[in-house]
Amino acid sequence: MRKAILYMMVAGIAGLTSCEEKKTGTMETKQVCVSDSLAKMITIDTAKETDIKNELKLTGEVSFDENNVVKVFPFASGQVMNVNVSLGDKVTKGQLLAVIRSADVAGNYSDLTSANADLSVAKRQLQQADYLYKNGISSERDYTEAKENYTKAIAANRKVQEQIAINGGGNTNASGTLLVKAPRSGYIVEKNITQGNFIRQDNSNSLFTISDMKDVWIKANVFESDIAKVKTGYQAKITTLAYPDKVFMGKVNNVGSVLDPDSKVLTIRITLPNTDMLLKPEMFTNVLISNDEAAQALSIPSQAVVFDSGKNYVVVYNGKCNLAVREVSVIKTVEDTTYIGSGLKAGDKVISKNQLLLYNALTED
Repeated sequence: MRKAILYMMVAGIAGLTSCEEKKTGTMETKQVCVSDSLAKMITIDTAKETDIKNELKLTGEVSFDENNVVKVFPFASGQVMNVNVSLGDKVTKGQLLAVIRSADVAGNYSDLTSANADLSVAKRQLQQADYLYKNGISSERDYTEAKENYTKAIAANRKVQEQIAINGGGNTNASGTLLVKAPRSGYIVEKNITQGNFIRQDNSNSLFTISDMKDVWIKANVFESDIAKVKTGYQAKITTLAYPDKVFMGKVNNVGSVLDPDSKVLTIRITLPNTDMLLKPEMFTNVLISNDEAAQALSIPSQAVVFDSGKNYVVVYNGKCNLAVREVSVIKTVEDTTYIGSGLKAGDKVISKNQLLLYNALTED
């Protein structure tokens, strides 16, 4: 009854005309003509041979670009007195990040005081030896010894100054305070320091990691059965829970060589520009990897396919009064493209918009 009413609406609005019945494939259809008004409502597409696209859906997370970061390591051992920034904070070059009280720094300044005193003494002794030697009172040996002592004092003084420079230079003072400042502008993406912690100079962990976040990485896991479906250069579409309607485009630029021993997955990496700073580290993402396979098949728009009673059909257009319903076998559907295994040949024209109206009219009992 529903199909009969729909057919009456199509016939009245579009001006379809029915004539004698005929067989098309396994479907019994009627002859239906496309009126001029209906012709403006439909879209006709041509079946053509194209490369088969493949898609792989993965999950991943956003990470900062590890090739474009600055890691801040401790210059000296000591206790953290203050931490002025938190994870995710935006910082500018030269901004104070933390204050550390260090016995090493205090010791360096103590050594500098001693080295300065030794240098002053050596300088006076050299001046005295020079005067005595020029006036024939002392020997050349005494003068040479005084000169060597002065040279050693200069070297010792320079060594201590260099040590202070290595341990923070102008960011330290004689009281043993070390000021940790940002070496560049960006965002704090890693923080391994809290107030009260004791920091060792030989600790392999950085205090802070700073990234400008202009580019980010998407790290996604690929199961062993899907490894062959992902290669460097494949296109990737990224969506997030935070911005479900926004698609970020990127390419796979690294495919891991070793599977995780516990999860048995392979990690791939996708680099994305982050010009609007929308993507944040640790953000969950859905990843859609697509590529063109070597195989080819006939392709038509997905909306041209009519699914009815467990089978797939298309409306073939051979002329205004020469339409036919034809059953097709579908290989796969990727986005808005459907690949056909049988039922069509290259060059066949199919109706891909409002084809359901014609399908119902052609198959109405």
